[in-house]
Amino acid sequence: MKQKIIFIVTGLALFLFLGSAKPISLFTDSNTIIINQIKIEILGNSTVGKYKCNCPHPFRDTIYLNSATKNSLKSEISTNNFDCGNRIMNKDLKTTIKVKEFPKSTVTISNIKPSGNSYKCSLNLRITDKTLSYQNLSLTNTKEFLDGTVAVKFTDLGLEPPTKMGGVIKVKNEFVIHFVLYKI
Repeated sequence: MKQKIIFIVTGLALFLFLGSAKPISLFTDSNTIIINQIKIEILGNSTVGKYKCNCPHPFRDTIYLNSATKNSLKSEISTNNFDCGNRIMNKDLKTTIKVKEFPKSTVTISNIKPSGNSYKCSLNLRITDKTLSYQNLSLTNTKEFLDGTVAVKFTDLGLEPPTKMGGVIKVKNEFVIHFVLYKI
């Protein structure tokens, strides 16, 4: 009987001690961010309403914060993969950004540093034959993703905003590029 009591007490003590232990994970390093997808969205307005074009891009890379090893990521994105929700808008976007002449865009995010609960980074976007550079861009940090936005003008890229029906429908010169880096 004495052995049963000792066995039960020892079992309960081990259960209470080990039950509160945190599991060990290889991915809990706060200086490492693993990305498994990039999504680029183009958001803008025209005289007939808002538009949104998406381009999800499977991409896997690791960012090492506070390290000279690899604190950046670079990805080529097929401009032909943008989807605006309907065939006519897809064709208009692809014509405007000259997909046949420039089938790839490049996104480079570098110098990623913690900034409070978020991050700051440098961003280079190569669209058509132009590269737009942004310094100290804020990246919002959630459990699932990092995301940021930049305001761009078609004229910054040497492009004319699309028009239809003899100018009755006009796309505004300003638009926003929203990018999302999905984490594992």
